[in-house]
Amino acid sequence: MQYGTAKPDPSFHVLKKIRMEFFSEIQHPHLDIPALKNLLTIDNLPSLCASISSAMPDSDNTGNIYCLWGAFSLRRDEIRNGVRYALLDCPHALTWTITADEANEALIVHCTIDKTQPDPEFAESIEVFVSDWSDGLRNALAGQAACFAPGVAGSFTQSTGAGSS
Repeated sequence: MQYGTAKPDPSFHVLKKIRMEFFSEIQHPHLDIPALKNLLTIDNLPSLCASISSAMPDSDNTGNIYCLWGAFSLRRDEIRNGVRYALLDCPHALTWTITADEANEALIVHCTIDKTQPDPEFAESIEVFVSDWSDGLRNALAGQAACFAPGVAGSFTQSTGAGSS
């Protein structure tokens, strides 16, 4: 068989427009990753994200939150350059990470769900959630100058989701 002569399987779709990832970027030079992780505790979540109205930690890494979608059990995991959170009993397996992109001197808020085509209202609520995180982090970076190396909290850019035009 010659290269490129095989016919594609019609049941296999390579390119799909998906809407299961949402992210934003907050420019901030000289981030201190240990200080960032200390800021991102469960009990501090309501002060960092307007979409989270209450948080009750059971331990450093587990707890319960009440957010724009209701009450959920939460898991917090420290990862290499930040923190990952998961809503353990969310029917859409919603997770989000707050990580430092050292090369670009930015914080990345990245949220995912397990549906490639969520209900448009739910997708919009996730965009609000990510935007609230971005606003809260920008305010925290501006107000917590002692926790971070000198730098000016910068601009906020938000994607419209992976695969969007």
